[in-house]
Amino acid sequence: MESALKQIVIVGGGTAGWMAASAFARFLGPDYSIRLIESDDIGTIGVGEATIPAIQLFNQSLGIAENEFIRATQGSFKLGIEFADWAEPGHRYIHAFGQIGRPLGLLPFHQYWLRHRQQGGTSSLWDYAPAALAAAENRFARPQEKPGSLPSGVAYAYHFDAGLYAQFLRKYAEARDVVRTEGEVVDVELNAETGFIDAVKLMSGETVDGDLFIDCSGFRGLLIEQALQSGYENWSNYLPCNRAVAVPCASVNPLTPYTRSTARDAGWQWRIPLQHRTGNGYVYCSDFVSDADATDTLMSNLDGGALAKPRQLRFVTGKRRQIWKKNCVALGLSSGFLEPLESTSIHLIQSGIAKLLNFFPTAGFDQPDIDAFNGQMDFEFHSIRDFIILHYKANNRPGEFWRQCRNMAIPDSLAAKIDLFKANGRIVRVGEELFTELGWLQVMWGQGLRPQGYHPLADQLTSEQLAEFINVAQNHAAHVAGRMPLHQDYIAANCAAPLLEMKKALP
Repeated sequence: MESALKQIVIVGGGTAGWMAASAFARFLGPDYSIRLIESDDIGTIGVGEATIPAIQLFNQSLGIAENEFIRATQGSFKLGIEFADWAEPGHRYIHAFGQIGRPLGLLPFHQYWLRHRQQGGTSSLWDYAPAALAAAENRFARPQEKPGSLPSGVAYAYHFDAGLYAQFLRKYAEARDVVRTEGEVVDVELNAETGFIDAVKLMSGETVDGDLFIDCSGFRGLLIEQALQSGYENWSNYLPCNRAVAVPCASVNPLTPYTRSTARDAGWQWRIPLQHRTGNGYVYCSDFVSDADATDTLMSNLDGGALAKPRQLRFVTGKRRQIWKKNCVALGLSSGFLEPLESTSIHLIQSGIAKLLNFFPTAGFDQPDIDAFNGQMDFEFHSIRDFIILHYKANNRPGEFWRQCRNMAIPDSLAAKIDLFKANGRIVRVGEELFTELGWLQVMWGQGLRPQGYHPLADQLTSEQLAEFINVAQNHAAHVAGRMPLHQDYIAANCAAPLLEMKKALP
């Protein structure tokens, strides 16, 4: 068996670099040398300030106390993503985290609710989702599960300042012997025989050797693309937005416990509420709106006064053909980019780290391990891509951009999911894809897709039993949500950032 590799070099800091450094320091132990190279002169993108519930597992695995993390990152809690004007102008729905009702027998709750609707019921799908009801009233509390009682059905994630999160993790990693080197990589030395990376050269003239290299250099893919030429799958035919403009603004009350995505003429605008500010951005397609007009649209739709000048960002949706090539693994933007519509950017970093640890190599870098890693990452990127495409495909908005999205050809994998749902409301989660049946259900229904029927086994309940079952689910959701305090009050009582730190964190 080949000996273990010893030297890990991470090129690039930011969220991706410091998440990787922290995880390696936590799980690999003292036998490995971990060095992170970053330059203060190279800015980070920092669009990923909203997350999904899986981020809790990452922080917990590092032993991070949640209240400490929230304070340090100016964070707030997130119960889901509200989509405004997506299906059509004036329409809103939420992709809420957690449960909707409870399954019964072989069937998920929504099959009984579909029967209820077809027999004249008028309740909303989200009347049975405690997270959705709480979000609508700007309430939040961590779920308190009690033995013998029904589970709360609530799940949550976070909003946080990605730059502050990177700083937080840097302290964590450096306390565990990760070495940070200030500098810019200007050259990559490849082995003439194997094509592996032997070292990177810094502008200072220093050469840094390594066994395993982690590329966190952002869109340019300094190692994975410029040096190793991994190649790139371009998904612009499915996801046509190619630019974004971002700006923070002053925070306003109430402090909402959800992300908001508002459809615009040529894309969509995000709103992410933090303790010290609100993050905003407009993701758009430059074929349908100019940069100047996109910036004007964003700036005229802020809750509070702008706190900085708007920043422009250009991107191509897609992924590297090989996220792990030879002795280099790409994480974050260097691995690919899926617009942050469903807050998956930080999750893909987390997923890449977890899969790399699962297939962690010896110095021999066995190709079957690399292939398995790439296969799993490829599946994850593709399944998330399909979920994001669904939002664009199923719309009834006016305008040429949205008409083009409505009429575009979509992957067969997504078409099959839509057809299955439109027949009898069935949703099949394939393998270990990220989004659950309830995630697909909420976006499909929210975007206006309607099943023709429902599962025939839902007819096994009598009308009286169905009414009682539906009523119990609705009362439970309302009870759970109604017991929560206001989101801003919960933060004030548990994890408010000190005022001094809040002032320091402002741009």
